[in-house]
Amino acid sequence: MNKEEELIDRLIDLAFAEDIGDGDHTTLSCIPATAMGKSKLLIKEPGILAGIEVAKEVFRRFDPTMKVEVFINDGAEVKPGDIAMVVEGKVQSLLQTERLMLNIMQRMSGIATMTHKYAEKLEGTNTRVLDTRKTTPGMRILEKMAVKIGGGVNHRIGLFDMILLKDNHVDFAGGIDKAINRAKEYCKEKGKDLKIEIEVRNFDELQQVLDLGGIDRIMFDNFTPEMTKKAVDMVGGRYETESSGGITFDTLRDYAECGVDFISVGALTHSVKGLDMSFKAC
Repeated sequence: MNKEEELIDRLIDLAFAEDIGDGDHTTLSCIPATAMGKSKLLIKEPGILAGIEVAKEVFRRFDPTMKVEVFINDGAEVKPGDIAMVVEGKVQSLLQTERLMLNIMQRMSGIATMTHKYAEKLEGTNTRVLDTRKTTPGMRILEKMAVKIGGGVNHRIGLFDMILLKDNHVDFAGGIDKAINRAKEYCKEKGKDLKIEIEVRNFDELQQVLDLGGIDRIMFDNFTPEMTKKAVDMVGGRYETESSGGITFDTLRDYAECGVDFISVGALTHSVKGLDMSFKAC
């Protein structure tokens, strides 16, 4: 089992524990254990569908006898009235898995829909939209999956798969040179093959990074589009470039047209509205 599968397994276990506890007494009290039925996932709002594969795993983990027929796959555009899937099995199982499945699919589809909007805005440029670590605790792996489904790119998954030297790291380390050199020494000492990215706040810091080198990507923090264009020209394609901080949907294209490789957007995951859908008996 890879790390992604392990995190999803643990999330599903925790979600069932917090929702069902020692039993769904509403369902258990009024629905016979032998009752069989079907429910359909009904889309009620236009957007991008995401989470079907995770939903299938939720059903499988709770009751392997449930049968899932998928009509619309992850990444597809959906509209009100679409039926994404039909699930058949014990009515008790349908009722007990309904909310967890909907919570996951609504959240993931909302993120995929938002990401798709941003990715469309960047069409015709060489810039890609990145997610951040501004995610719901415990749900990060699902939220980052949704970003990819929507056409975005995952930044690092966590603190373990990339080195990102931000302003606080630089200040606590005693400057850019010390932060970069220590990061490189650490990777060598620990045998880690990690990309190193560094955040810069002004052109003086950018010049220090360019003089020292030894990194993979430079993040321009809270630069204006005009500053970004100058910064991209200074880098001259030697390293990957990323814009971050204060960038809105309306200004996204302005930054992309400066030639930056990536734009990171926390809003993809931290303030997204779920896509409206329901799970109804059929």
